[in-house]
Amino acid sequence: MSVTSPLSDLIIHRRSCSKLIGPGPSDEELETILRAGANAPDHGELRPFRFIIFDKSNKDAFSDLLERALRARLDHEPTEGQLLKERSKLDRAPLVLAVVARIQPDHKIPVIEQMLSAGAAAQNILLAALSLNYDGIWRTGEMAYDPMIKSALGLNDHDAIVGWIYLGTAPVERVPFERDLDIADLSWVWEQGA
Repeated sequence: MSVTSPLSDLIIHRRSCSKLIGPGPSDEELETILRAGANAPDHGELRPFRFIIFDKSNKDAFSDLLERALRARLDHEPTEGQLLKERSKLDRAPLVLAVVARIQPDHKIPVIEQMLSAGAAAQNILLAALSLNYDGIWRTGEMAYDPMIKSALGLNDHDAIVGWIYLGTAPVERVPFERDLDIADLSWVWEQGA
């Protein structure tokens, strides 16, 4: 029998939800969520993460950019279905956050640690949203790596979009979920000479 707490229960039972509806987080809740993200482990206190907010005020303009980026990536004219899918990506949730790693490549803190810090910020965001009774999913896909999109977001070549965090409310009641993991297969006690 394992020892649990409200926080560990929240983490253990967290699951991604790909279909999200309103309501999404309020402005005050979003501030709490972003504060949680900004308190990720951060070796050297570089704050190597940034959060770009997409809501009803800017989703349409960004959808235009997604369509242009798709056209630039393809060597043929996209189908109507491809265009519709690309334009509707941010419509999958009331609120979408791009979590960005602002990398300082020449800093004494290794790039991998800066990237991991941004990844931890993304996970903190998901958990903080869940603690406020919102569901979410962390996505990447081509729009996380597209140079046109990165440029439009003001990112440098060495910066990275570590994820698109979609937040909202699940359309059906959340069902408790726990992965059937054998922790013994994932961990061991190191022994000298082994």
